[in-house]
Order: sequence, then structure tokens, then C-alpha cells
Amino acid sequence: MELSKINSLVELYFKKSMEVDGKKPFLKWLKPNKPTYNWNETTDSIYKISNKIKNLIKPGDRCLILSENRPYWLMSDIAVMNAGGISVPIFTTYSSNDYEYILKDCKPALIIVSDDNQFKKIKDFINPETKHIISFEKIEKKSLLISDILNEENYERIVNKNIKRSMPACIIYTSGTSGNPKGVVLSHGGILANCEGAYDILHPLTKKRDPIFLTWLPLSHSYEHAVQFIQILLGARVFYAESLEKLLSNMSLAKPTIMTAVPRFYQNLYNKIYINFNKQKGLKKILINKTIELGIKNLKKLKLTFTQKIVNFICNILVRKKIQKQFGGNLQAFVSGGGALDKNVGEFLNAIGLPTLQGYGLTETSPVVSCNLPGNIKVETVGPPFKTNQVKIADDGEILVKGENVMLGYWNKPKETDEIIKDGWLHTGDIGELDSSGYLKITDRKKDIIVNHGGDNISPSKIENLICNNEKIKQSLVYGDKKNYLVALLVVDAQNKNDSTIRSIIENLNKNLSIIEKIKKFYLIEEEFTIENGLMTPTLKLKRKKIIERYKQDLENLYNKN
Repeated sequence: MELSKINSLVELYFKKSMEVDGKKPFLKWLKPNKPTYNWNETTDSIYKISNKIKNLIKPGDRCLILSENRPYWLMSDIAVMNAGGISVPIFTTYSSNDYEYILKDCKPALIIVSDDNQFKKIKDFINPETKHIISFEKIEKKSLLISDILNEENYERIVNKNIKRSMPACIIYTSGTSGNPKGVVLSHGGILANCEGAYDILHPLTKKRDPIFLTWLPLSHSYEHAVQFIQILLGARVFYAESLEKLLSNMSLAKPTIMTAVPRFYQNLYNKIYINFNKQKGLKKILINKTIELGIKNLKKLKLTFTQKIVNFICNILVRKKIQKQFGGNLQAFVSGGGALDKNVGEFLNAIGLPTLQGYGLTETSPVVSCNLPGNIKVETVGPPFKTNQVKIADDGEILVKGENVMLGYWNKPKETDEIIKDGWLHTGDIGELDSSGYLKITDRKKDIIVNHGGDNISPSKIENLICNNEKIKQSLVYGDKKNYLVALLVVDAQNKNDSTIRSIIENLNKNLSIIEKIKKFYLIEEEFTIENGLMTPTLKLKRKKIIERYKQDLENLYNKN
């Protein structure tokens, strides 16, 4: 299949469905008693849902999807596009304020929701523009049940041939510095360009084994949303995990060959394995240490002596194969994206037999810009740029990206769009450099958005503004880049240094924030951020880097305390 000649994600799916054996298993939700859908069943379902949606919306209408990962998610997403709509995936973990804003902003004509738990989160914010609701399970409001749609026997096998690569495929909301999420409009061509770049990396891995993916990252995440089309392109079998808590047991069951995740997953994996390694003694401990030492040497392409080669061979059999078996035994690659992967974690996982490829991207780039290559991994980098986009470094060190994968713009935000895309180049807000091999290395962040270990984008200014709404807190700084949770530096008067009072303020605030936005711990200070002490700009903006430098140890201590 020549991807550069494919016009849409819809065309990609239907062309691939004709190439593969229709009876081949395709989608499986690992919750108990859930069916497996083969390619024929999935295609028929997409046709039926497309027929129904086409009668409910006009071309270009937004169609909101609020659901946990499951086969119906992929079917609905493609059906929306096939019916001429624009898919708007949203997270199940948003705050009520975010739901209210997004529904008002994109004005969906159709809402697709999984069950009553999800529906209750948005029911108070549904606009008059929303004429129809499709639900996967029964909800309190009258809706079209997906089971009834799929039971219909008379349907047209339509394939929308009017879609062009330059047309919107989806709107994915990401946190903005103004406080409200911004709708990133991604084109069919942009995601297809990402698929083309990913195919070059992943297709060689499918020659050893048929590709199997285990999906757990929310499909509303731009990273996983794009991955589902890479899965289609590869003709992969896809398992949807039950939950994060059951991920390891699900891996043993699904036996994935490729798995995509965010740095938080790999950090947790590293911690669990490292703790287990430290418990070992005697010969086992010696073998583990040698496995790591020689594995890192191999990763860095350093020459091994004859003796080291023999020891490494023994490590393969007695250590690495046992570890691989715990993850199903078929793993060809972990792919890390959505945030920075710690260098030590990357080296460790690769050394013990869990090949881990770190990539880089933004929602605004559909989302991947670059990725490390199997067999040529540089863990301190995010790999070479995809051939489908260009990367250059601006005079101030900012990473600029140009290509079909760059977003069409922010929904309803022309000013913000013009601020980030100049002469076709997307200004990423990240600082970096290209090494002599053309591998991209991220060295700093220019923008204020926090990217946590889960790869979620969080606006610190939004939370800071809410914190400072209370008169007892004069100023605040939210901290948590590459961390598992957020903490805050709070400026208060001496008389307000009553910890329980401040704690109750933060606890009340947390009730109105999403899970990823909640402040878990805080540190109280009396020194204000001012122009005079160099902690504010003349326009009264926080100099985040300076403040963090001054209070770095106090902030880091909040992660070390129980």
C-alpha cells in the first residue's frame, strides 16, 4: 500500500480490510466475557454505524466520543469520519469545567458515550446543537443503543470518497496556557504522514512475528489515537487492556509484540524490576549485574571481549529470556512517547532485554516528530525525525517542525494558531539540538506547559490562578514536569502559615480539578516573587526557571517525603 497516495484514514481502513483475511482476529477487549471481532465483523460494524451517523449529521459536524478503550471506540471513530463528521475524542478524567468548556467550544451535533457513568459527567453541559446521542450501554437519557444499530440487517456499504488529505479528521483537546483546553485540528494527511513514518520503524519487526498490540493508553490521547491507525496499517491484532492495575497480567495473556506507552509506565516498570533485582543474592545477583553491565555496553555498541560474549550469552538465557517471558515472551519493542524518558530507565530496560524506543512529538504534530530506530537506539535522544516532516533548530535553540503532520490550527483560535505556526514552521516550545547522526535531543522546555510522567499536558497557570483566588495565598507556582503528581510552592503571610488552614484550601480546590491537575503536596514560603528579586518579569509574569532554581531542593523534597 502506497501511503502517500491514500486520501483519508477511512480509505486506509477499507483498503487494508480488503488485503487481510477477513476471518483473522482483529479487536479484543480483555474484560471477562467480551467477544473477539475479526476484520469482517469490524468492517460490517463500521458500515452500520456509518449509515446511522450519516443520517444524523451534516458534513463537517463535530461528533464527541467519551468512552474507555474498547472495540466500539475504533469502530465509532472511523464511522464518524466515514459519515463526513469530525471526531472529537475527550478524556474520561477531565474536570467538569473542562467538559463544560469543550462542549461549548466544539458544539457537537452528536455525542457517542460508553455508559451512564460517563454520561453523567457531561449531561449538564449538553448544548441545543447536540441533536443525537449514541451509547454503548443504556443511559438515563434516550439514546440510540449501539447494539440496536449493529443488529440492523439492511445497510449500505458506503465508503466516503469525498475526503481529502487536507480535511480535518479530528479535534483533540490539549491544555492551553490561558487555562482552557485548546482544540487541535488534525488532518487526515497529518495522521497518515505519521503512519508512514511509524511504518518504516515498526514494519521490520513484523517479519519475525505477526504484530500484536496491547492498548491501555486512552484512545482520546493523540498518541494512542494515531497508534490505532498504525495498527490498522500493519494488519495487527489489537487487545484492549482491562485496566492499568491488570496490565501485567493482560500482557501475559495478549503476548504483545509491540506496546506503546508513556514514560510513567516505564518508570514504574523500572522501579518494580529494580526492587526485585535488589532482593537477589549470590550467583543470581552477579548474573543480574552482568546482564545490566553488558547490556548497556551492547546498547552503546562497545566491543565485548570473547569472555564477555560468553557471559552475555548466559545472561540472555538465564536472565533476559525469563524477564521477556513475564511480558508474554514475544515483545519486539516498547515505544515511549508523550514525555521525556529518563536516560537511566531507557538504558536499564534495553539492557535487560526489553527493547525501548523513545520518540518525541506534540498533539500539534499528529503527534510524532521523531523516534529511535530498532538496533540503533541512542537513549539520550528521541531519534531521527520522520522522513515525512522537517526539523530545524532556531537561533534561540527552539525546535521547529514543518510538514503535513503539522496541525491545521487550533479550533476557533486563529490568533493562537498564528502565534505557534509561522511561515509553515510549528514552534514547539522545546529547546533541542541535532547530533552528527541527525538524532534529535531535547535539552530544555521553552514553554510553561507541564508534561507529567503520563504524557499529559497540564497548564500550571490555570491551577495557579485558581489557587490565588483565595486571599490567604498571595502567589503560587505549580511544579511537576516529568513527575507522577503535581506539587506547589505557595507564598503566604506569616500569620497564614497555619498548615491545616492552607491544606483545607488546597483540598477544596482539588475537588474541582481533574485527577492529573490535583495538588498532592505543597511548600509554604513568605518571600514574594517580585521584579526586584528577579523572580518576575517587568510584565509581572513568573520567571519559572529562576523560581525553580531557587527552590529546587524544597520542591524535590516533596517527592521524597512519604
